[in-house]
This record gives sequence, structure tokens and C-alpha cells, in this order.
Amino acid sequence: MDQTPTPRQALKDLLQGIQPPRPLFLPIVFSLGAKIENVPLRDFFANPTKITNALRQIRARVRSDGVACYFDPNLEAEALGATLQWPPNDEPARLHRPNLPEKRELPQALRSPEEAAKHSRVGVAVEVIERLQSLLRDEPLLLAGVSGPFTLAAQLLQRTESEAARRDDLPADAVELAAATITQISTKLVEAGANAIFIREEILPPITPQSAEAWASSLAPTFNIIRFYQALPILQITDTRSFAENIAVISNQNWDCILCPTLPTSENGVAPPCAAPMGSVQMGIAVPSAAFQSDESGTESFRQSLHNIISKLRPAVITTATDVPASMDVKQLSRLWEEIHR
Repeated sequence: MDQTPTPRQALKDLLQGIQPPRPLFLPIVFSLGAKIENVPLRDFFANPTKITNALRQIRARVRSDGVACYFDPNLEAEALGATLQWPPNDEPARLHRPNLPEKRELPQALRSPEEAAKHSRVGVAVEVIERLQSLLRDEPLLLAGVSGPFTLAAQLLQRTESEAARRDDLPADAVELAAATITQISTKLVEAGANAIFIREEILPPITPQSAEAWASSLAPTFNIIRFYQALPILQITDTRSFAENIAVISNQNWDCILCPTLPTSENGVAPPCAAPMGSVQMGIAVPSAAFQSDESGTESFRQSLHNIISKLRPAVITTATDVPASMDVKQLSRLWEEIHR
């Protein structure tokens, strides 16, 4: 008899600190739905019916332990009052705020975190989660994503990654507003029934022991509310270089979440995110899009290097570093699923 736990049971175990027998496979496959529904991204993000229909089709094609119900890196910034610019070629939107004040000042007339949580697109995400909770009966986990406090603060200040590369460049009030907004929006998502929330940090500045403690403290309310609803917080770090540079300091924090760095790419596939497992921290790994090769030799090299990493780190969660591009063949995800089940 197969003793492999269901995704929901594995989730319950992880919330109690119990390592599952295999990693949960939770790829982010969301914007592909716009291609399936043949609508522009802008329209797709605002239409819960089309999102729900597309995700049910994706569910039938992609073997995984979860469904990505809503992922948009601009969601929180727009909810706070930033303006989105949509390129004519249907690429992802860009944030735009004219007449930006001094670089260390937040723009005027931003909404409060409580008001941001009532934004219409947050409502779309909530509706999608509620619909899928009633429609999907095969126990997949329902996933959603929010920006991390560093990333959202940099967005509000319209900083590039190089400009935001130092913690001092992100004013405390911007980080505090970002953290409070993330908590409010995460609350809406888990109240609707989300089982796991990805908190995505695309910008990770150099960190001291003091700033690392402050970072963890800023995220604690978000982790607490997610766990209160028996959902799993996953801190996803996509800045591989900064993570590697700060690994010693980061590992000393008491993270009440799955810490999920992106795997660096190498000539032979992917490389471990750190030299050794990080003590008692529950680890996940995110696979970069560049690791999915179209040629057979590249695919085999990637599969072998990933197998070695999984065997060494025993991650609790495996995901993708980004929302899977619409141009990528989803069969590649099936191969990743097979690797996890080897």
C-alpha cells in the first residue's frame, strides 16, 4: 500500500515541523492561463472566471501538489496606489509613478495597508481561491504569492536592484509600510482558503546580524497570521548572489517559515544554494527557468544535478523561481515531478 501522504497531510506535518518523505512540488504556473484563455494579461489578472477556468486546465496538464491561484509581482504596489503601465506587446506591466519625490521619501497619497487589502484585484485573488476550493476535489494545495518587504519597499520608491542593493537605501518607513501591507493582504488570502503563501524577496541587500533580526521581525506578523489559518509561509529568495553572501547571518535567524532560495545555475545544471543544510531551518529550493533545457543533453545534466541536491538537502518544498513563462513546455515540469519521485 502506498504510504505517501496527500499534499494536505504533508502540509499538516510541515506545520508541526515534521519532514515529509518527499518534497512538496509547488511550481508557480499562473500567467500561462492568459495564453490558454487567449486574453491579454491585463484582462486575465482581473477576471476570476477566466483564471479559474485556465487553472483547472493547467491542473489537468501539470502534475504537482498545488495550484497557483494568484501571482502578480505588482499586486501590492498597485493596491497601495502605484500606477501600472501595460506595454502594447502584452508583456508584464511596469510600475509608473510620475513626479516621484526625493529618493528616500515615499510617494504622497498612498493607501493604508487596510485600504490596500480591499483593492479590487485582491478581491479577484480571493474569489479565485474560494472558487477553486469548492471545485478541486483531489486535494491540491491552493497557493498565492505576495512581495516581500524589501521588494515592495523598493517598488514603491521605484528603485532598481542596484539602487536598492544596500539596506540603508530603503527607509524604515517604506519597509514598515510594505510589511504591514503584506500582512493585511496575506490575511485576506488565507481567510479565503489559501494553503501556502509565497513571500517573494527579489532584492536581498547585504545583511548584518542586526538588520537580519529586523527583517525577520518585520515578517513575523505575516508568518503568524498565515500559520494561524493552518497555512504554510514560504520565504522565497530569488537573489542567489546576495543569499550566498549572507548565508551565515541568515541561518542564525529563527525563521518560522520554509526558507526557499533559488538554485544558482552552473555549466552542469544547477548548484546547491549553500554549502551545507542550514541547521534546524526548514529548507525549500526554487528551480530557475534557465535550468529547463530543451536539448536532451542539457536536460539530463540538469536532472542529475537536481537529484544530487535533493538527496543532500532534503528540501521540504520544490518550486520554480518565477512564474513559469508561457513559452515554456509544461512537459518540462512533468520531468521535474518525475525527478522528485525517483
